[in-house]
Amino acid sequence: MRISVIGTGYVGLVTGTCLAETGNDVLCVDIDEHKVNQMKSGIVPIYEPHLDVLFERNIKASRLKFSTSLEKGLEHGDIIFLALPTPEDEDGSADLKYILGVADNIGKLITEYKVIVDKSTVPVGTSDKVKAAIAKNANIEFDVVSNPEFLREGFAVDDFLKPERIVIGASSEKAIKLMEKLYKPFVRSGNPIIVMDERSAELTKYAANSFLATKITFMNEIANFCEKVGADVDKVRVGMGTDSRIGKRFLFPGIGYGGSCFPKDVKALFKSGMDNDYEFGILKSVIEVNDSQKTILIPKIEAHFNNSLKGKTFGVWGLAFKPETDDIREAPSLYMIEELLSKGAKIKAFDPEAMPNVKNKFGDNIYLASDMYDATKDVDALIICTEWSIFRTPDISKLKSNMKAFNVFDGRNLYDVSDMKNEGFNYISIGR
Repeated sequence: MRISVIGTGYVGLVTGTCLAETGNDVLCVDIDEHKVNQMKSGIVPIYEPHLDVLFERNIKASRLKFSTSLEKGLEHGDIIFLALPTPEDEDGSADLKYILGVADNIGKLITEYKVIVDKSTVPVGTSDKVKAAIAKNANIEFDVVSNPEFLREGFAVDDFLKPERIVIGASSEKAIKLMEKLYKPFVRSGNPIIVMDERSAELTKYAANSFLATKITFMNEIANFCEKVGADVDKVRVGMGTDSRIGKRFLFPGIGYGGSCFPKDVKALFKSGMDNDYEFGILKSVIEVNDSQKTILIPKIEAHFNNSLKGKTFGVWGLAFKPETDDIREAPSLYMIEELLSKGAKIKAFDPEAMPNVKNKFGDNIYLASDMYDATKDVDALIICTEWSIFRTPDISKLKSNMKAFNVFDGRNLYDVSDMKNEGFNYISIGR
C-alpha cells in the first residue's frame, strides 16, 4: 500500500518505518529541511532501540523516503497519517494548530479519495474539526479516521510491530476496510483490531494514559505514607501486585512520571472535562501529586545537609524521563537539578543517551560527565533519577574511592536498603 506520514517526530518516524517494514511504500513528510536531509542520508534523528536497523534497511530497499512537500505526500499516499505535535497550551489543553493547519492545506491539495488518519493524541471531537477543515476547501470524497498510537518510548518498535491492540475510530466502511488491510500483518497472532466511532477512539488513548498515570501516582502516595508509618513499599507493592485484578505493572514508586505523553495527556483530559462542565477529581489530584513528587527528595537532601546546600556538589545518575530514551520532556531529573542549582549546589550528571538534550537546556551550568563514575568524583551525594540498567550493579569500591561522602538519594529504589547500609552508605530511597 502507498502510505504518507506527515510529521517525523517520535510517533511519525516509528509509524513510517514500521509500516515500510511490512512492505508498504512510505513517504514521510516534514517541514524541517535539515532534518529531512539528515534522514535521506540515513541519520535517525531520535534515539529508539532497534529503530536504526529498520530505518536503514527500508531506505536501502526504497520503501522509506522523505520529502518536505505536503503536495508530494498527498500525491503519494492513499492513506495519509497525521503525526503532528499537539503541545500543551497554557491552559493545559492540547494545541491543535499544527493538525488543523495541515488539514486546511490538505483540503486545497487533494484531487482524489484519501483516508486521513489522526495518529497524534488528540482531544475528543478533533476528527470532526479535521473533517470540517478539509471539507472547507475540498470538492473530493475523503474520510477521516482516528487511530491513536500506544507506543512506549524505549519499546516503540516492538509495540508497533506486535501491538496488544489496534484501535480504529471510523464511520466509513470503505476507510475501515483499508485500515484493516493495512494492519492485518501486525495482528497475525490474534490480537484484536477494535473498530469504534471516532470520539470513542480519541478518548480511549487519553483514558488509557490517564489510568496508568493514576496507578503510578497512587503508588507514590502509598510510598510516602509508608515512610510515615514505618512500612516498606516494596513489600506492599508485591502484596498488591499478585492480585490479578491489579497486576504487577506500574506499581513501582519513584519521583514521578514525565515524558511527552502522561503529563500532557492527563492535563488535556482534565481540561476537556472542564470544557464540558465535568471535573475529573481524580485527575486533578494526580496532577498535583505528581508535580510535588518530582522534587520529593529535595527536603530529605536539605535535612541531611542542615538546610544548607550552597557549595555542595551532587552527582546525578539518569536524566531522561525513563530508561532507553533520550527524551527529557517533563523529566523529574530536570526539576531536581533546577531546585539544587537554585539553592547554590553544583551538579555532575550522567545519562547514557540524554546528555546532548540536557546540554541544550542547562549549557555550562552543570558538568556533564564522561561516564557514570566520573559523575561521582568528589561529590557530597549521589542522586539517582532514572533507572537505567547500568546503574543497577555499580562498582561499590569505585563509588567509595570517588565520593567525598557516602550519601545516596535513590529516586528509583534500585538497591537493597540493608545491602547499602552494610556497605557504609547513608541510603535514602522512596517509601522504605
